[in-house]
Amino acid sequence: MPIFRLKDILYKRKDPFYNKIKYLLKFNPNSLEYYKRAFIHRSLNRRDINGIPISYERLEFLGDSILSSIISSYLFKNIPDGSEGYLTQMRSKIVSRNHLNELGSELNLIDFVQSNISDDNYSDNIHGNLFEALIGAIFLDRGYPYCKKFIYQNVIIPHVDLEKLKNKIISYKSLFIEWCQKNKKEYYYDTFEDNGNESTKHFAVKLSVDNNVISKARETSKKKAEEKASRRAFFMFQNEILRDRENLA
Repeated sequence: MPIFRLKDILYKRKDPFYNKIKYLLKFNPNSLEYYKRAFIHRSLNRRDINGIPISYERLEFLGDSILSSIISSYLFKNIPDGSEGYLTQMRSKIVSRNHLNELGSELNLIDFVQSNISDDNYSDNIHGNLFEALIGAIFLDRGYPYCKKFIYQNVIIPHVDLEKLKNKIISYKSLFIEWCQKNKKEYYYDTFEDNGNESTKHFAVKLSVDNNVISKARETSKKKAEEKASRRAFFMFQNEILRDRENLA
């Protein structure tokens, strides 16, 4: 082994970050810089010598694509009779934002983050964003095969059960809208601020189908309120909606 290569390895191993990230990855990283960047929050306002912002966001973009391709390949091979629409639905369930947040939280990726803000001020999706950024870093450091191994070890083997996943609903709103469109039903979400005497902003929603209000909900964001109203509407039409879903497979 060339002497400069040996010195580089010894230097890396003196870095406390090296052993932490190695334990997480279950393999030896080559370039620590990719992994360090995967945990830099934009609040640090760091820039490289060309003035380009340094944060995990570009790696997140890359990791999202790599993750999607590996999950797509897995589903293609393991569901040989699945239609394009069905395979897309199954992939969406595996790479849903909620699921990615759970994966990032399981790995305690938040412990690696460098930022200028407190944990309370991170976005709700910080865990999933970091998980995707980490995959992007693995790809740049060790390539596609190591990404595939990491995703199989941390996503597919422990969490993907195709039979259970088939019946999992990740978005009641998307499911309900799809069902309305397929059955030529007119739907409308009437969403408005409804704070009352509370200091926290709230939103209320009335969900109508064919000019009839069928459900209402109230939450701390428009998205949450509409999802809750959609969930309530789903249970009103559950049999019809599930029958249509089965026909997609």
